Amino acid sequence: MLQTLKNALAVKDIRTKIFNMLVVLVIVRLGTHIPVPGLNMATLKNVQENGTLFQLITGGNYGTIFAMGIGPYITASIIMQLLTVAIPALEEMQKDGEIGRKKISQITRFVTVALALLQGAGQVYTIHTAFTNDTWFVRIVALLLMMSGTVFVMWLGEKLTEVGIGNGASFIIFANILSGLKNAAMSLYASAADGGAAGWAIVAAILGVLVVVMVFVIFINDGERRVPVQYSKKLVGARYMGGNNSFIPIKVNIAGVMSIIFAISLLQFPQTINQLIHSNTLTKISNILSTRHIVGAIVYVLLIFAFTFFYTSFAFNSVEVAENMKKSGGFVPGIRPGKPTSDYIQKIVDRISLIGAFAYAIIAMVPVVLEWLTGIQMGFGGTTLLIVAGVALEIVKQLESQLVNRNYSGFLKS
Repeated sequence: MLQTLKNALAVKDIRTKIFNMLVVLVIVRLGTHIPVPGLNMATLKNVQENGTLFQLITGGNYGTIFAMGIGPYITASIIMQLLTVAIPALEEMQKDGEIGRKKISQITRFVTVALALLQGAGQVYTIHTAFTNDTWFVRIVALLLMMSGTVFVMWLGEKLTEVGIGNGASFIIFANILSGLKNAAMSLYASAADGGAAGWAIVAAILGVLVVVMVFVIFINDGERRVPVQYSKKLVGARYMGGNNSFIPIKVNIAGVMSIIFAISLLQFPQTINQLIHSNTLTKISNILSTRHIVGAIVYVLLIFAFTFFYTSFAFNSVEVAENMKKSGGFVPGIRPGKPTSDYIQKIVDRISLIGAFAYAIIAMVPVVLEWLTGIQMGFGGTTLLIVAGVALEIVKQLESQLVNRNYSGFLKS
């Protein structure tokens, strides 16, 4: 990894892309420390919520112009993915190639603005007691600034995808999570210091378990089942072409971290609504659905399984894969082309997705169980570990890919 980074920095184009990523990182982090006008920051500390998944992903602080960060854009993307399956018009639009994807991206942006207004209104209502002059004009200005901050961060993410390395939104989430891990580390240190020798032993055990979980995450991210494919030979002119052997890579969990994000977003939905209407019933429901509650933890695991299979059902189309294979003259050894092939592939996908769902449920619940056993709030969960590991591996792969492409280009030019 370090050698890959060293080689990348030696290339001017890649060095420029890394510089662009650092510039965006600085802008995003600065925006999370610029408060909206009229706030008493000392009072605001009493109403902040720390350690939630939402705050880790957005990296924002309550009452700042980037308080919601990239969060509404991620939620909007999830909603559009679900609607693409439910609404035929959107499904046809997605199949229209680049033009269709641009239309869906534009709709996603409008949904992001609507969600930013909704979430921003909830945040403004939550922190309105911290305004030095609490008027409707001040609230509206704060709401518009927060919404504009979200739109700007969304634009930064899309721009970074063009001029940076990998997905810009993923990198922003990655950077925000890393910035939030500082508070988690301080919390662990404080717990160890207060507990004496026993406290240090408990924290050391927690860190050891988390290291094992991180290694497990890396193996799961890279794990895949390779379905062998053989292509028949074709007579082209006076020569036989084809006859090569290949494979179809099927990841252990095609849904990836999206299943966990879907699950935790649904669990936190009552809390989001409660920010607007402040209902005692919603407060009780939010507490029960928290992963710190046994009921919330069980529902969390069940939702991970449900969303894993739901997301996989439209992220991987076994019928389409079998048809494309048949058109190319390919077949799975021992399996007839057509429907038998699609059924065979779907069976493999279902089995491997079940394994992936088990693995991701374990990863998501390990930090929760550690908090139950030790009583120490770590400030991060399995989702954050998955995102950090996944994005870091993706950046390294992108760097290696660009280095390989550059070497091929130099070889062809010479």
